[in-house]
Amino acid sequence: MRVSNSKVTVGSLEEEPGGSLLLEKDWLTLYRNSIKNIEELSRHIPLDEQEKKSLSEVCDIYHMRITDYFLSLIKNPLDKEDPIRRQCIPDVREIKEDIHESIDPLGEEKTSPVRSIVHRYPDRVLFIITNRCFIYCRHCTRKRLWKKNIPEPNLKDIEDGLDYIKKHSKIREVIVSGGDPFTLSNERLNYILCSLSKIKNVEVIRVGTRAPVVSPSRIDNALCCILAKYDNLWLNTQFNHPKEITPQSISACKRLQRCGIPISNQAVLLKGINDNPHIMIELCHKLQKIRVRPYYLFQCDAVVGVSHFRTSVWRGIEIIEKMRGHTGGMCIPTFVIDGEDGKGKIPLGPQYLISLTAEGLILRNYNNEVFFYYNPKEL
Repeated sequence: MRVSNSKVTVGSLEEEPGGSLLLEKDWLTLYRNSIKNIEELSRHIPLDEQEKKSLSEVCDIYHMRITDYFLSLIKNPLDKEDPIRRQCIPDVREIKEDIHESIDPLGEEKTSPVRSIVHRYPDRVLFIITNRCFIYCRHCTRKRLWKKNIPEPNLKDIEDGLDYIKKHSKIREVIVSGGDPFTLSNERLNYILCSLSKIKNVEVIRVGTRAPVVSPSRIDNALCCILAKYDNLWLNTQFNHPKEITPQSISACKRLQRCGIPISNQAVLLKGINDNPHIMIELCHKLQKIRVRPYYLFQCDAVVGVSHFRTSVWRGIEIIEKMRGHTGGMCIPTFVIDGEDGKGKIPLGPQYLISLTAEGLILRNYNNEVFFYYNPKEL
């Protein structure tokens, strides 16, 4: 490592001052040493004996894993409403079941022709290559993987997925997902990306990962050298709160961008965490500043055990309405509901079209000004 007056250089990649500290550590050691049970957690977060007992009961159903890095973002360990704490530390409310919730709300199992593939749209598939994550988000859509103890996809499962993609020529885009694909070894990840790149009908590969957010040390030189080989690679991540944008996560994003990889953000609307237009504007401004595109804001899925995270749909629409016209369009994500039982994504937003005729439209703008817009005639 070389240190100059203005920048730190690690290998051939430059980092901003203060941004590379955690990136220099071995990611795998940090991953293996992450917090996996309530007893370990209690050494970092004050918990009484009753809390230990009740949270251990939650962990018997839904796994827990938290990286030291992400836990360090909790500034006040006594604040149970901290937005970082609520995303990663179990809550007794997870055991509660609601009649409107499902263990598989998006119908992924019924749209899974082989174990590693979810095929919902004609031209793209989800390729689930692992069940493991750097942290197990308490609002996770795929909590069924923990509850049912579904085994990790093995090499045969991955080969079956590759064969399926190859045999279905309409598939032009593959979303590599999990779990978190970056928990896999570089060798396994490179094998999968290389195999996908050789399939003629695959034009675009997207990787879904929270590594830049929860384990930025994973975005190291070795990984970047692998990713840089693929010129059709995109990356989706999930920043949910401005506190997650730190020197370390910024540095991780910059490394990926220097490999030529565009990054988009898919936030989840979470009650008491980011269900506030001011927080969402701050988050999206910070994302734009580091060239991460605010892409989607998801309504939290109706998965069993997450009712305490779910807001009304009106809240999401209200947030978008209070953003439109008060910040740049590039900072405004699309608010979507992922339709239950495999129905697909439905974009929702404020209603700006009041009425429509052959002659023209009555429209409302962000300032609630109503005006007529002439409708051009079709030739």
